[in-house]
Formats: sequence, structure tokens, C-alpha cells
Amino acid sequence: MNDTNARQPGQKLHVVENPVEYEKSVYQKGLQYERPPFTFHAHEWERQASAQMSATSKGYVIGNAGTGETARKNRDAFQRWSIVPNRLVRTEDLPDLSTKVLGQELQFPIAAAPVGVQRIFNPDGEVAAARAAAENNVPYILSSAASASIEEVAEANGDGTRWFQLYWPKNDDEEVTVSMLDRAKKAGYTALVVTLDTYILGWRPSDMDNGYNPFLRSDQIGTAIGLTDPVFRRRFKEAHGVEVEAEMGAAVAEWTRTIFPGTSHGWEDIKFLQKHWEGPMVLKGIQTVADAKKSVEVGVQGIVVSNHGGRQVDGAVSSLGMLPRIVDAVGEKVDVLFDSGIRCGADIAKALGLGAKMVLVGRPYIYGLVLGGRAGVSHVFKSLLGDLELTLHLSGIVSARPDHLNRDTLIRESDL
Repeated sequence: MNDTNARQPGQKLHVVENPVEYEKSVYQKGLQYERPPFTFHAHEWERQASAQMSATSKGYVIGNAGTGETARKNRDAFQRWSIVPNRLVRTEDLPDLSTKVLGQELQFPIAAAPVGVQRIFNPDGEVAAARAAAENNVPYILSSAASASIEEVAEANGDGTRWFQLYWPKNDDEEVTVSMLDRAKKAGYTALVVTLDTYILGWRPSDMDNGYNPFLRSDQIGTAIGLTDPVFRRRFKEAHGVEVEAEMGAAVAEWTRTIFPGTSHGWEDIKFLQKHWEGPMVLKGIQTVADAKKSVEVGVQGIVVSNHGGRQVDGAVSSLGMLPRIVDAVGEKVDVLFDSGIRCGADIAKALGLGAKMVLVGRPYIYGLVLGGRAGVSHVFKSLLGDLELTLHLSGIVSARPDHLNRDTLIRESDL
């Protein structure tokens, strides 16, 4: 990708049509007895995608850590909060969904969460998802565990907003880390999202029942970024005397050990990333007030309140349950994003109302990828945003910004 085509932080995208127009187009086509190719029932996306997936891909995306308790807590937490609609709120337009995150004005308050190995769900994988994200003005976060290269996804994303998610190699592999960051910067990724809770894969019964770890297969699914990295390739050849293609099994295993080293970094190591990344930095996986405050102290620009969708630690606290406490502690000092359990427009509204500036959507768009590739991903984004917009509109909330959508618009069901 030509560096001159990389959009700079703060530069606005073209504006796409209002999400509610998607609903209108469906009804207009219905006048000619045409039905949409995908369901609008958000809870059906998982079931329908599940029916199309192999046992291994289904186990990977739907499976959770341990008994799935954390994932259930994520979903149950949304039921504990309710939106309180107001009436006779005079409006001239549909609600404004725009937000400002990491210094950039964005049309919508959602981003595509970093999800790896997307070619096990659809042959076009990350390329299709990145294109759909750009078409819908949804920031795309590329996983270090992708099945396409940094540069390939950047080309597909075009002038879209894209961020790079880092699975952080150990300090002995700093040269590899710097190489990935340099590649991301050159390819127009404007923010760095550092995942803190996945330095080793969690206890995942669904994957173990299938004997399936995508990061150990002799292909580029999950390891494309490493196998295309010039520093990793040089180091591999120096160690083994051959190119990675000649010993794919060994190369894949070595890359997997590099990005999942088995041990965690410390807070003091953030300085190294800051030295080698000029743009905004976000720490993903924050679940405590203490860690949120520490994030502010080390000088990052954002945090993601996330438990990896329940895929890493069984029995952990729900992300939405912790969100208000973390927002109260650091919300005025750092951008607080939210991840884990988003399935519909009302979920997005509740997370924003509790103080998140943006939510990350993961599994739903992967189900769209399974059901229809690029078009399926686009359908999920449009549906979530249309659902959000009408939810706010019918609740008398004129904007997704915190001066209109906040804790005053919500109530705990237990308080009634």
C-alpha cells in the first residue's frame, strides 16, 4: 500500500447513509415480494452460522473458557440494566450516533473487534471483513492472529479507519515486535490495541474436544502476519538454514510461541511500545479499577474493558458489571471502550449509557462472515447500527454522546 494513501488520525471519512435507510430499503424491496438474504433476528445469527460451520470452526468461535460461566455473565449483565424512555422529546432528525475516540471523529460508536483466523469461517476472511468495515465507516481492528497479512488487509480496507491489535512477544523478541509495529504504521493503521489477557490460550474445552489449535497447523491461518514478517523470516532462516516455506510446521510453531509466549509483560514494558509507536495506544483486557488507574499513569490514550468475551478466564467478572466503576475512576482521563457480550442495538446503548465511548463487536460480525462473506458482515454492521438508532430515537435520546446517553437514561432492574 502506498503510504501517501494512508489516512491521518483525525481525518474524517466519507459519510455513509443513515443506518435506518437499510430498514427502509428492505421494506421497499418487499413491495416487489423480495425478501432479504439474511435474518434481522440478532439471536439467530449464531444459530444459522453454527449450522454452516465445521465442528472445528464452530468450536473455535462459539466456545468459551471452562464451563462458559464468564460468557453467560457477560450476557446476563445486560439484563440487569434497562433503558428508560422519555416522551415528547422534540426532534428534527434521527439520533446522532457520532463519537470522538482517540482524537478522531467517527460516524458510529462501534468497531470491529480483533478476531483472528477468519479464513476458517470464510475463504475471504479478514479481507472481506475489512472491506465491509470500510464500506460502513466502522473501524477495523486487525488481529495479530490473522490469516492475512498486515498489508493485504490494509489494501482491502482502503481509506477506512484501521487499528492494529498486538499479541505482544516477549522482550527477547523485541525486534519482531518493532517490525510488526513498523509494518502497521506504514500500512496506515492509526492506533495500537495491545491485548493483555492472552499471552497464552485459555482452557477451551470446545477446541480441545476437537483437538484443534489453528495456530499449530502448517498453513497461514492464524500465522500469516508472522510468516510474512521480514524480521521473523530472517531469524528463522538464520536458525534453521531454510526459508519458512521449507519447514512450515516448525515456522508456524515458532511464530505461535512468539506471540503467545506463555508469560506476561509488566507495566514498565509499556514504555518500549510507546517508544516505537507514535500514535494512540489502547490497552485491551482491563477489568479492575486499579489496572485502569495504572493505565492512566503509564500514559496510554485508551483502555478496553474486556474479558475476551469469556474465552480466556472462566468464572471471571462480567465486563459490563465492571464498566461503571472503571468509568467513574478514569473516564475523564482516558478513552474507555467496551468489549464482551454485545449482540444487539440495545446492548450498545446500555454500554454507551454506562460510559463507554465505543463498543467493539466481535462474534456477531463473524457470524455474518460465515453466512455471507463481505455482504454478511455488512448486514450485521448495518443491522446493529439501525437497531441502535431506532432504540435511541424511540427512547427520546437524541444523541449517542454522553451528554444525552448516560446513566440517567438507564435504571437497574433491581432498583425498581
